[in-house]
Amino acid sequence: MAFDEKLAQRVRRVLAGRDDVVEKKMFGGLAFMVRGHMACGIVKDDLMVRVGPEGYAAAMQRPHVRPMDFTGRTSKGMVYVRPPGGQGAGLKKWIELAVKRAESLPPK
Repeated sequence: MAFDEKLAQRVRRVLAGRDDVVEKKMFGGLAFMVRGHMACGIVKDDLMVRVGPEGYAAAMQRPHVRPMDFTGRTSKGMVYVRPPGGQGAGLKKWIELAVKRAESLPPK
């Protein structure tokens, strides 16, 4: 599986200190699960972010964002963030959004 390991390390640093995060290889990349729900991940050099259906339109207005279409169909609750949108303070904001969405779902 090919994914940006440097980006993975940055995501790990943002999520450090949480005891409810599990990494799983999926989507040809790496996913970060929070409370059993996928929150974010990395596919190649893109950050994949779970924004939920209610956050999708707002997320699509942000720079460097495109629909997640892994299977050829757009997922209305997930987006890809291209570099440089997933760097620096932007990365932390995206991950916080993804974690908040995962926390809003019933525990698995």
